[in-house]
Parts: sequence; structure tokens; C-alpha cells
Amino acid sequence: MRALAPSTLLDAWEQAQGHGPTVRALALLAAAGPQAWEELSALPLGERDRRLLELREGTLGPRLEAVARCPGCGEPLDVELDTRELRAGAGTGAAEGELSHGGLELRFRLLDSLDLLAAERCGGVGEARRRLAERCLIAARREGVPVAAADLAEEDVAALAEALAAADPGAELLLELRCPACGSDWGEILDVASFVWAEMEVQARQLLREVHVLARAYGWREADVLALSPRRRRLYLEMVGA
Repeated sequence: MRALAPSTLLDAWEQAQGHGPTVRALALLAAAGPQAWEELSALPLGERDRRLLELREGTLGPRLEAVARCPGCGEPLDVELDTRELRAGAGTGAAEGELSHGGLELRFRLLDSLDLLAAERCGGVGEARRRLAERCLIAARREGVPVAAADLAEEDVAALAEALAAADPGAELLLELRCPACGSDWGEILDVASFVWAEMEVQARQLLREVHVLARAYGWREADVLALSPRRRRLYLEMVGA
């Protein structure tokens, strides 16, 4: 997956304004090409996030910096990550899975972005989890008798949610952290789509500031400024500020 050029990044950022994390993630991937929006929407979430990490690596580099807060003592913890290591744990295996639970035999497919968009319209966590279960369920049988998705008990829905997470581990990257202040261990989920978008938004706003300064100083068009290499833009900005 190719890196996002400055003008392409700004276009994707502008297009996704006002939308949720799922649309924003798809906007970034669609901008990188070559797959159409419909194809990207159908990717299992682990594969989608693997591509987002690859896109981030190509555009901004492999090193991620984040801050977590210890749930025990509240101490902030600087976290350094590498997209290459994170991508090694992402991606997917089989597109479908099976689960036996309390005499119930379930067959399901992995969740994709269209499922998340449907869940985002739900009124609460419980409703969203059931909506996801109903959408990904291919077949359910109890003693050979078909069971409708709407008739699944809450414990069946919860078991299916766990099976989905296990079948697509890249869709939920869990970071194991330790607080240097109090020694507490805990897990923190890395929301790849939201994290990468936040970084791209910072980059987009920085590019706009650079365009503003250089256009005002030299009378250049936006396209002229964005066509410069990052090194040249930085040198011109230094001369403007001198």
C-alpha cells in the first residue's frame, strides 16, 4: 500500500470530516487505492487495521508514540510501538468460524466495516452487540433444529462475541502494560482506526498551516506548496521565520 501524498491526505481528511471512525478509516484506505470503497468495506476488521498500519508506516514512519494512564495510581505512561510489530499480529486467517456453546452449533463470518456502521446506529452497547451477532451469524442449530439469530440468548451472543474476537485477533490489539511507578499490570486495547486517524488529522492540520505561511509569504498556490518535499517546505518555513 502506497503512502499518502500531502494533497491526497488532505482530500481524504476533508472528505471524512463529520463522520465516525469507520468511515474515516475507509476514507484513508480508499485514498491510498487501488481498491474501491465497497471492497474495502467488506474486509475483515483485522485485515483492514493491518492495512491502516501499513499506510501509517508508509506515510509517517513505523514508530508510534502514545500515552496511557495507569488504572491503579493514575500515573501517565509513555508507550512506544512499532507498526511492523503490530502488523505481525494483525490480519486474519479463515473468513468463517464455528462455535459450540450449550448444545448450540453456530457458524459465523468475521466482522467487517459495514457491520460496524450498522452497530454505530444502535442505541447502546447491548443492542449493538446483538446487531453484530445477527449480522455475522451464518447458521445456528440446536439438536439439528435451526435457530433464528433473533432467538439467541444473551449468553449465546456473549459467547459468539468472544469467538469473533478469537477468530480475528488483529481486530482488537491488546497492549500489555506495566506501570513503572506502582508496578501494576494491565491491558489496553489499541483502537487502530481511531489512532491512525488522529495522527493523520494532526498531519493534515500541520500541512494546512504550512500552506498558509508559505502562500502568504510567497504568493504560492496550495498545489505549489504541497508539491514541495517535506525538507524543502521546512527550509522555506525556516527562512520565512528568520
